Amino acid sequence: MPDLIYVEYAATGKSTSTDSLGMREMQARAYAARASQYLLLKAPPASGKSRALMFIALDKLQNQGIRKAIIAVPERSIGGSFGNTPLSKFGFFADWTVPPEHNLCTPGGDKGKIAAFKKFLAGDGRILICTHATLRFAFDALDSAAFNDCLLAVDEFHHVSGNEDSRLGELVRGIMSGSNAHIVAMTGSYFRGDCQPVLLPEDEEKFTAVTYNYYEQLNGYEYLKSLGIGYHFYQGRYLTAIGDVLDTDKKTILHIPHVRAGESTKDKYGEVDAIHDIIGTVVSTDPETGVLNVERKSDGKIIKVADLVDDDPVRRDRVVAYLRKIEKPEDLDLIIALGMAKEGFDWKFCEHALTVGYRGSLTEVIQIIGRCTRDSVGKVHAQFTNLIAQPDAKDTDVAISVNNMLKAITCSLLMEQVLAPVIKFKPKQDDEETPPGELRVKGLKGATTERVKKILAEDINDLKAAILSDDSVNKAITGAVDPEVLNKVLIPKVIETKYPQLTDDEREQVRQHVVVDSVVRNGEIEVQGDKKFIRMAGRFINIDDLSIDLIDSINPFQRAYEIISKTVNAPTLKAIQDCIAATRINMSDEEAILLFPKVKAFVKEKNREPMINALDPLEQRMASALIYIKKLRQQRDQ
Repeated sequence: MPDLIYVEYAATGKSTSTDSLGMREMQARAYAARASQYLLLKAPPASGKSRALMFIALDKLQNQGIRKAIIAVPERSIGGSFGNTPLSKFGFFADWTVPPEHNLCTPGGDKGKIAAFKKFLAGDGRILICTHATLRFAFDALDSAAFNDCLLAVDEFHHVSGNEDSRLGELVRGIMSGSNAHIVAMTGSYFRGDCQPVLLPEDEEKFTAVTYNYYEQLNGYEYLKSLGIGYHFYQGRYLTAIGDVLDTDKKTILHIPHVRAGESTKDKYGEVDAIHDIIGTVVSTDPETGVLNVERKSDGKIIKVADLVDDDPVRRDRVVAYLRKIEKPEDLDLIIALGMAKEGFDWKFCEHALTVGYRGSLTEVIQIIGRCTRDSVGKVHAQFTNLIAQPDAKDTDVAISVNNMLKAITCSLLMEQVLAPVIKFKPKQDDEETPPGELRVKGLKGATTERVKKILAEDINDLKAAILSDDSVNKAITGAVDPEVLNKVLIPKVIETKYPQLTDDEREQVRQHVVVDSVVRNGEIEVQGDKKFIRMAGRFINIDDLSIDLIDSINPFQRAYEIISKTVNAPTLKAIQDCIAATRINMSDEEAILLFPKVKAFVKEKNREPMINALDPLEQRMASALIYIKKLRQQRDQ
């Protein structure tokens, strides 16, 4: 299946080159903010967040009165990213050294690690590496004041939640309120899959944010020049289709579905065996590394496979240890995983991230895409493919399939915008020249407060993720809701939930910018002579004529429906529309008010009222609005 998203990059080498201190562009940007007590580092996978933390932590230990640095990672395998590193070799003033006894990302029970954590705090040690779980258990046994004069660095910070039931979130809030500790929060995706905020607004305001976007990272690589994102749909069992998308000539990480997922056969070991059989025949297992040698049936080539689905801790640890030592492309061809090899996992030779089924959240998918976007000699293209079930009207689980499909397309829309260069939108002034990288829009409100400027500069993609994760928006993007309702009712509600402290005017400023940004990025710009035109919702519009009223009349996610309608057959499209109609959002006063002028225009044009059973979903919605308004009038008259 062709890519839904294909992005080319300039390979400038800017993001991988280093300065006199041995720092990449992102690391130098983070280091410039090293004096902040609370630092939030938002940068994509492979940008060097681990080493950025080393630079910052060593400066805090040497120059800022911090006595200890604690680095917490979500799982043991990621701890290797913070291993000993000779930074002075590249110009920095000190090396990063972690004694073996202070690396708690090792096999063993929690009880001994909690004791080692306490001993570290009371002793002379300076740097400790542990898992999120070890940190939580140790925090339960300590007072917040025990972290005084310490630096706490939390990797993959999106595991934190502002929800009061989040133990990791409670820990961060407790340390912030009960100690003078410094915190460095690091993440490649500052949003969660459960619509919960990572931090409460009042806590987030205390953090200095350093943002390095995906386009800066990928455009500045030395070797990688393009990225493709595609989807392959199947019916029946995924194992019948996996051979169509698994290319063993490409270095691949294959994530099979969780056993509780609808795509799973409920026998994960059987699925791994079946994948081996699709490739060829397992001829041997390396006793030291645990890597399988599979003879490919097509030509007899030996394909080296790492099985991370195996639950045996000894075998898995052996494989993980080998993965950390890989130095050459020929060392491995394929990793088969279930829950591992997503966050923080580094196999720079990976060219293809192949995922079966939708993986639960935008965050998880973006993390998986990051597994194949590292720069490496000889790797010019990276590919993400999502193999997902095609909805079938006869299937009792059609609603689940439709939901997964919508989420998959939603993720592609988000990634397309995340991976593109940043555009600054400004209000249009008469006879004012537009600098490169900016676009002027008539009637657009400018950012008038520092709070709004910060959101637009640092959080626009995170806000889009929150919008696209909202169930009401997710259903509306397929064309089942009038664009003005989507832009002026549904999107503002998400903004209000995410930023409750904004005033009405600030919220409108943010709303306009996120809608303009989404609409323009989903359009296609063409140059004709000395003029630029943008194709939006089937219309070509002179860029000089862009206005906020025009943009508010366009569904910013129209491409989602276009992608779906071009991808599936007519019966499947009907099943999707019926499923969405059955779970459509309830009518609200705001939507009814916005639709009423359209209802009157429809009646005048068609000489009839809109019908509730019409084939056009927008006509159905206008009919619903008319019924809703009539009921309100009846109630008022009574």
